Amino acid sequence: MSLPALRALLRQDLKDTDPGAYRWSDADLDRHLQHAVRDLSLAIPRETQAELTTTPGTRSVSLAGLPDLVRVEAVEYPVGQWPPSYVLFSLWGSTLTLLVDPPPQGAEPVRIYYGRLHTLDATTSTIPPHLEELVVMGASAYAALEWASFATNRSNLGGPETWRHFLTWGKERLALFHRSLDRLAANNRLRPRRLYAPAEVSPSRTDPFSG
Repeated sequence: MSLPALRALLRQDLKDTDPGAYRWSDADLDRHLQHAVRDLSLAIPRETQAELTTTPGTRSVSLAGLPDLVRVEAVEYPVGQWPPSYVLFSLWGSTLTLLVDPPPQGAEPVRIYYGRLHTLDATTSTIPPHLEELVVMGASAYAALEWASFATNRSNLGGPETWRHFLTWGKERLALFHRSLDRLAANNRLRPRRLYAPAEVSPSRTDPFSG
């Protein structure tokens, strides 16, 4: 679903469906949806790959050009072998170091398998359909907690108990949202990832996840 479609679902969950008396603006709800999408991305990033080029004589490869990078899952070098050759690597800032010997002697391709942030905008979304309701849940929790904070001691904003209701409801939903993300992240780490299994174990070719 696109951002407007998820926003409509969010308004339903928040019981904020009267256009003449919205409690939250579209901009506020969009911000809470993006907050929830970022949380989802850190737990289950979008799987992506990119082919970069080595610099002769150095093991360092810049990742600065990879958009919305969350984490590197595996590195294939040299590219084009069968079975694929996955190597150990280390990371420091936006620099990836190939733990190989000798270092690349030319401008050679290196394939990076990485997770990146999901995107959600007015026309497109990379959020898996089965996780859209989870994103709405997280956004509703953030919206409720923001309103509770704003409405504290403001009796004209729905009565003295309104903020307390939003505070309790928001805390409960946020806890459930984070528990769900933790469970999904654990399952994602445990699921078989045959694509990333090393071709063989050697001093320069071993478990890519240890980097």
